[in-house]
Amino acid sequence: MQFQSVYNDGELFLPKIELNMACNQLLGIITDLRRKRILMNQLRDRSQYYIFRAQQNEYIHLTVEELITFLINVTERNERAALLLDYFALKEDRKVKIKNLSPSKRMYVTLLRVYFAHQPTLVLEEPYFYLEEQDRRQFKRILDDLSKEKQILILTSNFEDALISCDVIYRLNELGFHPLDIQDSEEDQQEAQQQDSANITLQKIYTKRNGKVILFNPPEIDFIESVEGSILVHVDGENYDCALTLTELEQRLAGFGFFRCHRSYIVNLQKVREIITWTKNSYSLRLHTGKDTVVPLSRTKLQDLKALLNL
Repeated sequence: MQFQSVYNDGELFLPKIELNMACNQLLGIITDLRRKRILMNQLRDRSQYYIFRAQQNEYIHLTVEELITFLINVTERNERAALLLDYFALKEDRKVKIKNLSPSKRMYVTLLRVYFAHQPTLVLEEPYFYLEEQDRRQFKRILDDLSKEKQILILTSNFEDALISCDVIYRLNELGFHPLDIQDSEEDQQEAQQQDSANITLQKIYTKRNGKVILFNPPEIDFIESVEGSILVHVDGENYDCALTLTELEQRLAGFGFFRCHRSYIVNLQKVREIITWTKNSYSLRLHTGKDTVVPLSRTKLQDLKALLNL
């Protein structure tokens, strides 16, 4: 899958992108609305790409069962509506008109169009935006099954939505196009937590932004992440460059209640509100900050975190 570069007032707005997509792998791009629309508009071959755009509408006057039957007939699939209703976990709602469903369930039913798409590549804009947790889990299960036969690209502006659904995530913004490190590794299983506060002497974390040196007290920090070798310290929705490595920061901040929740993330445990379980091998942490923030939790770190929190 290729995207051509786009310039705006003589400046590069969208770099040339070439994605190596494969089955059994959901790929996500985190970006803003304008860049999402440019990416989708470049995918013009409707025999190759099925495009699902945010806020698409469904046949609201049909019942759920009537809609599934209609989609089976129009796509000429050799499947029974009763079996699909069971697979989609919609048996109890089969006689309900789509207009009478909850907003989350209505969006979930609308998203089921992708199941019937004949194209080999599915491109979905903000598929999880209106979904409540149970519907998110159901649709994630369906996408996992579809990924065995199709290539799937999810375009979103929400990190959590990408995290719960994608195996590979890229960020596309004014700084360019780069991958995010979200995968577990064998190193995660071998790392020992160094929690010796007796050696902690640091009282300030120094960062840089716009040529200025900015100092933060550890409790002010929400989380720290590594992005392509750069260390970003997140405070109140803003990020600041730091010259220290994650390992150095982990050692210095252990005595202040920080935890290495992932190979590429350190989180302030005082800011953690919820441990989210998406699948048996997929977890994340929701932080209580100025805005809703989610960071990945490595499955190999889950037991360490539970022991640390006496759970």
